[in-house]
Amino acid sequence: MSNSSTPKADSSHRFRLFSPVLAGATLRERMFACLGALIAIALTGMVSGYFFGHGSHLPLIVAPMGASAVLLFAVPASPLAQPWSIIGGNTISAMMGILAAHFIHEPIIAIGVGVSLAIGAMSFTRCLHPPGGAAALTAVLGGPAVANWGLLFPFVPVALNSCILVALGILFHKLGRRNYPHVAVPAPFNTHQTIDPPSAVRIGFREEDVDAALAKFEETFDIDRGDLSRLLRQVEVEAAVRSHGAVTCADIMSRDLIAVGENATAEEARALLLKHNIRTLPVKDGSGRLIGTVGLRELMHAERLVGHTAAAVTGLPDAPAISLLPHLTDGRTHAVVIVDAGGHMVGLISQTDLLSAMAHMLPEQMAQSAA
Repeated sequence: MSNSSTPKADSSHRFRLFSPVLAGATLRERMFACLGALIAIALTGMVSGYFFGHGSHLPLIVAPMGASAVLLFAVPASPLAQPWSIIGGNTISAMMGILAAHFIHEPIIAIGVGVSLAIGAMSFTRCLHPPGGAAALTAVLGGPAVANWGLLFPFVPVALNSCILVALGILFHKLGRRNYPHVAVPAPFNTHQTIDPPSAVRIGFREEDVDAALAKFEETFDIDRGDLSRLLRQVEVEAAVRSHGAVTCADIMSRDLIAVGENATAEEARALLLKHNIRTLPVKDGSGRLIGTVGLRELMHAERLVGHTAAAVTGLPDAPAISLLPHLTDGRTHAVVIVDAGGHMVGLISQTDLLSAMAHMLPEQMAQSAA
C-alpha cells in the first residue's frame, strides 16, 4: 500500500510547486499585474526622459522602480505597496545611501550602513518598502552620475520616478475597478453608540485575540492588521455556510412582499411601515425592479421618496441563508431583499426570519453530531 500511495504524494507535491505563492493570487490577477507594470514602467521612463532630456547623464529611471512595480501591481493591498511606502521608502532610502557614501569611503562598509540606515529610517517614518534597500545601494554604488547630483539624487530621479509610478498605478487600478490605495475596512463598532461591542463580535474571537496570536508568532506578516481581522471573520462565515449551506434564501424568505412604488409619498410609505410593523420597506420602479429601501429614519423629514431611499442590501434566492448573517448583524441592516438575476424583487429576509431558521438548524446539527 505504501508503494501505491507514493505516486499520489509525489503528484500532489509537484502540483503544489505551481500553486500561487501568495494567498488569493490567480492567473488573471497576475496577467493584470504584468500589463500594469509594462505600461507604468514604460510611461515612467518616457515622462522622466521628457524632463531630463536625452543628453542628460542621469538615468531616466532607477532600477528599484522595477521592484516597486512588482509590489504596486502584483500585491496592491500590501502595506508595503501603498503610495507613501513607495514614494517615501525609495526617497528616504536613497538619501540614507547618499549620506553613507558621503561619510564612509570604504564601499563595502558604506553599502551595509546605507541599507541599515534605510531600514531604520523607513521603519520610523512608516514607509517600509523593500525596493528602498536597492535605492540605498544605487545611491552608494551609482558612480559619477549619482555623485554629480549629490543630495538632489533622492529627489531627481528617485522621488520623481516614484511619484510618476504611483500616479500611473492609481490610474490603472481605478480603471480596473480595484481598491488602490488600499484602505483596510475599519473594525466593527456599535452603531447604537453604547460601550457594548457590536453583536457580530460578542461571540467568537476579539481584536485582542488577534493581537495575542500575532505576539506569540513573533513574526511580521505582509498584511494590514485590519485586513487580517476581516479575513478571519470571513473565514468564520464561510465555515458556517459550509455547515449550514443546505438552507437557501429561497427556503426562508417572505414572498408576500410589502413594497412601495418610487412615486409614492412619504406619508404612504410611513403608513405601510406602521401598519405592517416592519422596519425596512423596499422601493421599486414601474417594472418591479428594486431601487432601494426606506425606513422611518429616511422618512423623518421627507415628503416624497425621491432622493431619500437608501441603498438596498440584496441576496440571491439560491444563496445559503447563513451567508446573510454578516449583513443582518451589522447593526444597520434589518432586512435583506432577495432579487432575481434581473433585479426584480422575489422575497425578503428579516433578522427574525434568519434567527428562526438558525434555531431550527441547531437541533439538526446536534442530532447529526450525536449520530
